[in-house]
Amino acid sequence: MSKGDAAGETPGDRMRAAPPVQFYIPATSSILERRPRTLKHGDTFAVFDHYGNIVAADGSPEGLYHRDTRYLSGLDVLVNGRRPLLLSSTVEDNNAVLTADLTNPDFFVGDGLHLPRDSIQIVRSKFLWQGASYERFGIRNFNGRTERVELGLHFAADFADIFEVRGQRRARRGTIDTSVTADGVIFTYHGLDDVARRALIRFDPKPAQIDQSSALFRLEIPPGRCASLFMTVSCEEEARRDGAVRPFFLGLRAARRALRAATSRAASVATSNEIFNEVLCRAMADLYMLMTDTAQGPFPYAGIPWFSTAFGRDSIITAIEMLWIDPAIARGVLHFLAATQATELRPESEAEPGKILHEMRSGEMARLGEVPFARYYGSVDTTPLFVVLAGLYFERTGDIETVAALWPNLDAALSWIDTYGDRDGDGFVEYQRMGKSGLVNQGWKDSSDSVFHADGRSAEGAIALCEVQGYVYAAKHYAAKIASAMGLAARAVKLQSAADSLKAAFEHTFWCEDIGTYALALDGAKRPCKVRSSNAGQLLFSGMIAAERARAVADALMAPAFFTGWGIRTIAATEPRYNPMSYHNGSVWPHDNALIGLGFARCGMKAHAQRLLSGMFDAARYMDLRRLPELFCGTRRAPGKGPTLYPVACIPQAWACAAPFALLQACFGLELDFRSGEICFREPGLPMFLDEVTIRSLSAGSGRADILLRRHGSDVSANVLDRKGDVRVTVIH
Repeated sequence: MSKGDAAGETPGDRMRAAPPVQFYIPATSSILERRPRTLKHGDTFAVFDHYGNIVAADGSPEGLYHRDTRYLSGLDVLVNGRRPLLLSSTVEDNNAVLTADLTNPDFFVGDGLHLPRDSIQIVRSKFLWQGASYERFGIRNFNGRTERVELGLHFAADFADIFEVRGQRRARRGTIDTSVTADGVIFTYHGLDDVARRALIRFDPKPAQIDQSSALFRLEIPPGRCASLFMTVSCEEEARRDGAVRPFFLGLRAARRALRAATSRAASVATSNEIFNEVLCRAMADLYMLMTDTAQGPFPYAGIPWFSTAFGRDSIITAIEMLWIDPAIARGVLHFLAATQATELRPESEAEPGKILHEMRSGEMARLGEVPFARYYGSVDTTPLFVVLAGLYFERTGDIETVAALWPNLDAALSWIDTYGDRDGDGFVEYQRMGKSGLVNQGWKDSSDSVFHADGRSAEGAIALCEVQGYVYAAKHYAAKIASAMGLAARAVKLQSAADSLKAAFEHTFWCEDIGTYALALDGAKRPCKVRSSNAGQLLFSGMIAAERARAVADALMAPAFFTGWGIRTIAATEPRYNPMSYHNGSVWPHDNALIGLGFARCGMKAHAQRLLSGMFDAARYMDLRRLPELFCGTRRAPGKGPTLYPVACIPQAWACAAPFALLQACFGLELDFRSGEICFREPGLPMFLDEVTIRSLSAGSGRADILLRRHGSDVSANVLDRKGDVRVTVIH
């Protein structure tokens, strides 16, 4: 009797089993029900409520974080000892500043009204810059007499590791010391990793009263006048000083300038639909907020709150989605991942020579090895995707200097694919974790229950995912092109021959006629997991599968079992583990839909791509701040009702931010040729909610162009509004 067939246990019991607690994010409360306000700069991010407060609650991610540690775990403001009234709360379109407008409640003395509500306006402005949180309180008196106002601030620092905030328990923690000065408080956490982390709180002007957890300001404000209070919280590590804190307005100017400089290199998109413009504006602002400047260039961190750090897979897919808009992202990602590529065998972190980074953490638990993610390599797809991105980047830009410099890293990645990636030599790349501390499943669907057979049994042994074989095919195909451009003709022929052989073997082994699509995976015994999944849709993006089967896969994905009206589910509703509220077994992921959409365009199925873009747009219309989250539930669309939200989804999430831009590219049929400087729209189409799209500063070769696309029924025309350099625009119908 195998372990999975224990007496009395049915397949249904196995399907309903609780997930392992290791690295699982428990949902004791919903992030999305609070609709938090988020800010980020570099390695620092913050999650606030609508007031701009930090409310410590079970399961709440709110806090000020720096390098995977929560420095501030509580922050609350009171007016005359009472909670103020919230008037509005918004994050600027560029994500630089959070502004909360507050006012006083009614204050009574005895039986009389002493201070009517709405007499005192408090404008609270917050931003992050270089490891510090800056805050200004602008307090204006609209009453007809001088008012004495007490403003109280209450704060706390727990220095919880991000994995503690996510729910992981620790046997021991470090200690916290607190010191109080005339103008602030210093919290110092002495970690078990021998690093002293400090939260330095400073006030200007000095408070009337201050202690270890609060500061009180007594203000006398004449009618019509305004008083200002400033608060900064600087996050410092003993081993990494972040420099002096700037005055509020100088820091704000620097933060805004940095955002403008980052976005100025990218092409811009505006449309005839104002709501869709809001979606694109927020997506672009979120993406560049998540961008972190590294020594190797710009690098998009994955998402807030749980994944605000470097993730190889996420960054690569984000760069692919944004390649037509801003190829500098791809260049930064490639250089960063090359710099962190594994060079030796380390089983505890799943590192193998040539393998590309999955996740990198800098918190106390990672430094101590309590979690394996200091530099963790437990993903099977990141290494071939690294090569794919290099090939797509070269195809987009012609930057032979960059890809030539990266060739040793690409060569090492290709070597990993053929050796460690294919241990049994059957031609397919598999994964199986080396120890007990890493991830069980190592594809993009990395939940412990995400790879299974048609009867609901979990797949066991070394697992070969279908989409990973597509990535490997594309990696070898694009590597052949790079090798050819570098004059390595024999290597190019060998790589393309290997890609062609993989394509033939894959069709023979993975196609399942009885379910009309490709198997989700092969298990360790080479038995196919005959499950209808969106993984097969990503094969369209890789270009590996035969045209007649590509059409069958695409049509199935747009049928009701998959397509909800908002997007494509991760698995079909007919599958045994289907649950629209699960993380990977029935939910809708924008980035997954974007890659499938690019695959639709590659196979000439633009109508499918337009339906995907329309569904994602309609979903974003219902989201707070028009933000697409990491994922949402796969419930079927109903008239007059928005999509069902997933309780612990990251928002913003980089590859979700980039998804609308990738789907636009798919609808445009956009192809960019660096050799000829040609911008080509191949059989372009626009969904019915878009009449016009204006693209500005779109580069091809050494030139740039501004282009207006206009829909005429089912046709689309392109007019060149402006051009710089040697560039031409063509439309192929």
